[in-house]
Amino acid sequence: MASSYDALRVARHDGLTHPGRHDVFRLPAQNASVADARGRVRARLREWGVDLEVTDDAGLVVTELFTNAVRHTDSEKITCSLWALGRVLRLEVADQGDGPTEPRSRSAEFDEECGRGLLLVSVLSKAWGAGPTEDGMGRVVWAELACAPARRYP
Repeated sequence: MASSYDALRVARHDGLTHPGRHDVFRLPAQNASVADARGRVRARLREWGVDLEVTDDAGLVVTELFTNAVRHTDSEKITCSLWALGRVLRLEVADQGDGPTEPRSRSAEFDEECGRGLLLVSVLSKAWGAGPTEDGMGRVVWAELACAPARRYP
């Protein structure tokens, strides 16, 4: 059985399934871009009529994933993609260069200010994971959140 990442890759390329709503943007791999990424995701989800709670959760997830790509890779640009596919919202953050290790949750000490990002992602998401970019020159970290279908307007 294909992973959800593979299933979406097939859906995007073979045209057999409806892609739903989709948006992609690219920002410089800088700490200052994290707030911009969060704002763009939240604005797009509001446009799509996604529930406010899901929009807030998605903003936090993209913040954590984008921050990790800035801190742990040697990328110049980071690409963010989002899809609203039925009852699933999928967020992807792709960097341009592999970091030293695979993304994984870790236990942070009580007084540490960092180290809880992927734990938050795992709590807010139905599923999350990582894989190579299509060109093999970077990594995509993705998360899927449960949501009601986007409202349709006449």
